[in-house]
Amino acid sequence: MEFLFSEFLGTAVWLWLMFMGIVFFLLVFDLGVLNRKDHEIGMTESLWLSSFYIAIAILFGVWVWWYMGAKAGMDFFTGFLVEKTLALDNIFVISLIFSYFAIPRIYQHRVLFWGILGVIILRGIMIALGAALVTNFSWILYIFGIFLIGTGIKMLIMMDDTPDIASNPLLKFARGHFRITPTLHENAFFVKQHSASTNRLEWFMTPLFLALMLIEIADLIFAVDSIPAIFAITQDTYIVYTSNIFAILGLRALYFALSAMMHRFHYLKYALAILLIVIGGKILLAHVIKIPAYVSLTVTVAILSAGIIYSLMKTRTEHSSH
Repeated sequence: MEFLFSEFLGTAVWLWLMFMGIVFFLLVFDLGVLNRKDHEIGMTESLWLSSFYIAIAILFGVWVWWYMGAKAGMDFFTGFLVEKTLALDNIFVISLIFSYFAIPRIYQHRVLFWGILGVIILRGIMIALGAALVTNFSWILYIFGIFLIGTGIKMLIMMDDTPDIASNPLLKFARGHFRITPTLHENAFFVKQHSASTNRLEWFMTPLFLALMLIEIADLIFAVDSIPAIFAITQDTYIVYTSNIFAILGLRALYFALSAMMHRFHYLKYALAILLIVIGGKILLAHVIKIPAYVSLTVTVAILSAGIIYSLMKTRTEHSSH
């Protein structure tokens, strides 16, 4: 029993086990009950599933607020909002990847589900590494701050930059070094079939696995932005990891509704860029002015709300003018 109350990354082991138990239950419920059979997820189902994940995240945040204190609760909700909004860009890239490989909607959930398992592990490794760096080299937070300001400015300058999937170096490497089927084989990531070069049965990757691989890499790239952003809000590893994972779980569920109307959130990127610059500035000014957690949460909500409202109004005006 003493083991459960010992600390891991600054938090009691039982708290980590409780969180992982919640995530395990959600994944089993998602795959084993809601999506036991491959089917096309419509907008209504997507919105209901996302609402369910958001409700669980809110309940968890309320519990954090009650058990760990108001500051921890506000930090959780701030991190959750920042990560959720940053991941909107990820949805755009995922949509491009699915379009490039012509992945039917019926198989997209399978790719996203297994992608989440990779995210849980990879984010855990990156956050643990980030926590170790911040603990041993506190000055690295200033590097994070400068990086976030630079990323925000870059986003403002390169607002309409669209990734070129075909020229992705990982995709080129895979095509040059692995056996890949030219077409999908239903929901299979790998298939065994006759190889013309060896004249025997060999394992082949399918385009479905290539899509999964590129989505995992895309998430790693986005994590380079999101993890410094949340470490700027709090250095509590438990809050950083839980808010990250809850945001990603819900956003993957929301993908099927959002992918059809991503154009309505085009101008939200401006708000996101400004938010990254503000968060980066907060780090650099940490020794000059101490910003309370409730101010960080209020500013985050205000910037993102303004971005969403402006984006919806602007895109509606542009649509009506056409």
